[in-house]
This record gives sequence, C-alpha cells and structure tokens, in this order.
Amino acid sequence: MRYRRLGKTGLMVSEIGFGAEWMERHDARECKAVLDRAEELGINILDCWMSEPNVRTSLGQALAGRRERWYIQGHIGSTWQGGQYVRTRDVEQCQTAFEDLLARLQTDYIDLGMIHFVDRQADWDAAMDGPYIEYVKRLKAQGKIRHIGMSTHNPAMAKKAAEHGLVEAILFSVNPAFDLLPPTDDIDDYFVDEYQAGLGGIDPARAELYKLCEQHDVGITVMKPYAGGRLFDAGRSPFGVALTPVQCIHYCLTRPAVAAVMAGYDTPEHVEQAVAYETATDEDKDYASVLAGAPKHTFGQGECTYCGHCRPCPVDIDIAMVNKYHDLAAMQPEAPAAVKAHYLALEHHADECIGCKSCEDRCPFGVKIAERMVRTAELFKD
Repeated sequence: MRYRRLGKTGLMVSEIGFGAEWMERHDARECKAVLDRAEELGINILDCWMSEPNVRTSLGQALAGRRERWYIQGHIGSTWQGGQYVRTRDVEQCQTAFEDLLARLQTDYIDLGMIHFVDRQADWDAAMDGPYIEYVKRLKAQGKIRHIGMSTHNPAMAKKAAEHGLVEAILFSVNPAFDLLPPTDDIDDYFVDEYQAGLGGIDPARAELYKLCEQHDVGITVMKPYAGGRLFDAGRSPFGVALTPVQCIHYCLTRPAVAAVMAGYDTPEHVEQAVAYETATDEDKDYASVLAGAPKHTFGQGECTYCGHCRPCPVDIDIAMVNKYHDLAAMQPEAPAAVKAHYLALEHHADECIGCKSCEDRCPFGVKIAERMVRTAELFKD
C-alpha cells in the first residue's frame, strides 16, 4: 500500500480508503470481516457519514483495540431522527448525533470532522454563517476533532471551501463520468440515464477545482469513484464502455490534490479488488485509451489528464508532473513560489526537452506536449 499526504492536515493516508456506507446492509460479523481485510492490506482511512445506529455500533466493535491504526472521517450534521437519516445544522441535534458517533465508535475523537453535505449556496450559508460552524470550531478546540473537512458533490461549493481557509480536506465525488458535467446542486443530475451529446473532457469548473485544492494544499478524499457502479457496465456507462475498479481508482489518483479513494465494499473480496491497484500493471491501470476511444463522449482531446501514457521520455522528464505544475502555475499571473519549488525539485525539467515528440505519439488525447514544455520552461524561468 502506498500512502499520500492529505493536504495541510499532514495525515499520511492510504491511497485506497474504506467508504463504509455499504456496511449499513451488513451485520457486525460481516462488517468486521471487511474491516479486518482492509487493515491487513494496509488501508488506514475510514469514512463514516452514516447516522444509522447499528452500523456505527458494528464499526465501533470492529475497531475495538485498534483505533489508533485508523484515521476516521466523521460527519457533523448527519443525524438519526424518527428512524431515518436527517441532515441538519441545528446544533443541539448535531451534538446529539456527534456524541453518539463517538460513543458507538468507542473513541473520544475523530480525525476529520466533516461539515456534512454542502451542495447548495443555502447549505453553505447555513453551515458557515452561524452557530453550526462555531460548534465545529469548538469541537476542534476541545480536541474532539483534529481537522475540519467538508463533503460536497458540487465543485462550486468545493471551490468555496478550498478558498475559505478553515477547511483542510474535502470529500468530493470524483470519477470520469461525473467530471464531464458542469456544477450542479442536485446530485441526481449525475445519475441520469444518458448524458447529453457533445460532452467531452473534464468540465472546466472541476478541472479548476482540483488545481485550486492543490494550490491551497487542501487534500481530497474521493467518494463515488465508481459512479455507483455504472462505470462497470458498458450499457449504463455514459462512455458506452466499461471500466474496471483499478482503472477508476487510477483516474481518481491522477487528479491533483487527491490523497485517498474511499471505495465502497460489501465483502473482503471487494477490498481485494480495489487494493489490486497497488500491484496493477500500467496496462491494467490504463483508463486513458479506453476513454479516448469510447464510442460516445470521447474524453479530453487536447487536454492533459496526467495519465502517464507519455512515458518513457528519452531524457527522463516526468511529463505528467511537469504538465501538472504548468497548469497550477498558469492559474496565476506568475508562478506561485510553492509550485515553483515543487517544480524545481523534479529531477528533470521542461527546458531539457529535446522536442522529439515521441510522447505525443503515445498520448491518447492528442496533447501538444512539446509546445507545453516550451511554455513551462518560460513559466518557471529565473
């Protein structure tokens, strides 16, 4: 298992995580079997947004005696009322639900206290302007949460969080299907039976979000990496082709700022299918050729998706990373010092490009890489 730094939190999280939502349909024994296998394979981050009491109890029992081995994302505002989930900003209800989470998970703190489910401007206003956010800050001051995060499906709200300064990590829905779509405050828009014709490439708002999070050192943990399973079925995929769990995970992990993919599991075998990413070949991981050749919604022509197909370079330039730093620098009037420092730390730089264009022959998306190397050298020149 490889580990990544989760932005400014400094937490070193497994790049494959455990999104525990599906545990609601399993008993304590089955829950423990999944968590045991996840831990055996090196997973160390768990998301529990669910308010249903039994699943919290099952997870707490499974975590007993090994809490310190796990980073937990717990959500503030996910409550259980009248036998059902209710999202709220009422502080008294939030406090009852959060104390219940701590008790059932058998812990006295949560590593990431998530401002729960902010998809609309009204959600943002209710969460960030009033007693709710003061309660969240108080939890952090008391040590009951170590870091403040936010969960959202809407890149417009995620952008506000990344720029705000208080939010250190974002739980965001990332996959190549959702990335086609412009910002929306209705999650159901992502799950329509068909996407409109003419979509292609990452929507600019989402591409900007990933770069903005990297720029502000706000780490991303990923929800819905498989688009609810639709990407595994050519008949339901908006691309008309099926992807594998490994390909979906690789797509997520090649987005800037992404640290962990919180895949959902029903069984230990599902955990193994996701963690197979760690030993997969480049061919196994290759989502780019599939998306570039898809029969509909061809993906990203002319845009670098950092997929790594351009390798190897005859002068050993890490082209994908150079392109990423180019894109981060190009967002500002001049290259930010932090981005420039990361770029200069690379072993080889854009000005070493010999213009052979062998990388362009391998690029599934037709990126003019040699031209980008020239522009990058100019961006980072002394």
